Amino acid sequence: MVLDITQYGNPVLRKKCHLVGEVTDELKELVENMIETMKSAEGIGIAAPQVNVDLQLAVVDVSHDPECISYLRIDGEEAKLEEVMPLVFFNPELEFGKTKESEMEGCLSIQGINAQVRRPTEVKAKLHLMDGRTIVLETDGLFARAIQHETDHLNGVLFTDRVSPASKLSVRRKLKKLVEG
Repeated sequence: MVLDITQYGNPVLRKKCHLVGEVTDELKELVENMIETMKSAEGIGIAAPQVNVDLQLAVVDVSHDPECISYLRIDGEEAKLEEVMPLVFFNPELEFGKTKESEMEGCLSIQGINAQVRRPTEVKAKLHLMDGRTIVLETDGLFARAIQHETDHLNGVLFTDRVSPASKLSVRRKLKKLVEG
C-alpha cells in the first residue's frame, strides 16, 4: 500500500525517533509499504518518520545506478550492490570517512527544493536488518550519501539543515513558502 509522505512542517520530521525493538508482523508490513511508497514516489530512500512513524527504520535502494559506488563491503567482505537492494535497516550507527564532497540533494518530504549538501564520501554503518542480523556495511558514493540522508531523518535532521551558510537564506525562503502554502 502506498502511504502518505509526511511533508515539511510536520513535527515528526524533527524528532529523534524511537529505537526499533523486535521485528513484528506489523513492522514487516510497514517495510513493504515503505518500499512501495518510495518506488511510487521515484525516490532512492525513505525513513519511517517520512510516513509519520516515529521509529529508527529506513529503506535505501540505489539499484537503478550500479555505477554509483566504487566499493561495497559487508562485514569486511566484498559484496555486490544488487545483493543488498533494497536495503532495509534500523537503529543505525554511522562512522564517516574524512573526505567530503558536495552533491545536489532533494527529499520526498520537501517537495521542489534541491540544494548542494556537503557530506562525507564514505560511510561505515552498523545496521540491524529485518532477518535479525547486524552487519557492518562500508561504501561510498550515492549509496553512502543515501544512508546518511535517511539516518539524518531518524535523528530529526533534514538535508536543508546541512546546506552551506551561503545557501541557507535561499533555502529558508523556499521552506517558508512551503509552510505558508
